[in-house]
Amino acid sequence: MDGYQIRTLILTMIYRLTPTLIEKGYVYIAESPLYEITCKDKSYFAFNEVEKAEIMEKLEGQKYTIQRSKGLGENQPEMMWETTMNPETRRLIKVMPDDVIKTQEMFDLLLGDNLAGRKEHIANFGHAFIDLTDVM
Repeated sequence: MDGYQIRTLILTMIYRLTPTLIEKGYVYIAESPLYEITCKDKSYFAFNEVEKAEIMEKLEGQKYTIQRSKGLGENQPEMMWETTMNPETRRLIKVMPDDVIKTQEMFDLLLGDNLAGRKEHIANFGHAFIDLTDVM
């Protein structure tokens, strides 16, 4: 979940200091995989639980190892190139606010001074994001 927090903080900074970059479509998020699944000499990368399950299903009956990536800092340079930097294989999310006012309100709610509003929002909608948490 730390990655999402850092992502939100960086996007907030960009949105507040240079909102035109987002409005013009110049901001992208480079996704990194959550899992590296190795079978024999081949590595497979899963960016979410669904992809992990699909890969494991394909490898059913074979011996494999799964390594959970906690963040980009843990990745070896070769893995970073293959999964995050290489234009041929990387996954980018283009950041485009559909509704500028709604986006500003959400940033203010989640990262502003309205603690009571943030708690209420988490209480009302937090359950929808429980699968994204990294809680052991």
